[in-house]
Amino acid sequence: MAQSPHVIVHIDGASRGNPGPAAYGVVMESADGSRRAAFSGYLGKATNNVAEYHGLLAALDHALSKGYLRVQVQTDSELLAMQIKGVYKVKNPGLKPLREQAERLIARFESFSIEHVRRERNREADRLANLALDAAAAEAGGTRPSRIAPKSEEPKAGKLLRTSATFRNGVLEPHFQLSLLEGEVVDLEIYQKE
Repeated sequence: MAQSPHVIVHIDGASRGNPGPAAYGVVMESADGSRRAAFSGYLGKATNNVAEYHGLLAALDHALSKGYLRVQVQTDSELLAMQIKGVYKVKNPGLKPLREQAERLIARFESFSIEHVRRERNREADRLANLALDAAAAEAGGTRPSRIAPKSEEPKAGKLLRTSATFRNGVLEPHFQLSLLEGEVVDLEIYQKE
């Protein structure tokens, strides 16, 4: 039986205010450095440590959904890396359920490792987390970021999903994970950042 692909996952969490508006960024690459996925998510008000854990959980969920069962995680959060390795105890009651959830997901992988890396080695994940924060701040301030709304809903009356995205190599990559059903049709209004 062939082994599943090995992926390197860069994660980062950011909080402006700590606690304050928080988001995470995830970049997933194959062993040869080619990009497999890049996404981010806005969390609302949280600490940077909570954001780091949510980045890890989102990365693990995504890896499992794609069948990537051999994962090497790189994070610039020493606390997260050492808590997942069991070197540091989880004293904060808000982090305990997140760690337990991470442990359950980690147990489903063929191989898993996590390492603390310098911030310079995690720039893209950091950039995505900050883009998610910027998009949320722009939405709160009334500016118009890119918008994705399900076709069956009127934008003012229904649930409006907002995201920013990067167009790279012919693919539009949303910076948030969107809750859409397989095959769901969406209308897009795209505003280029000036």
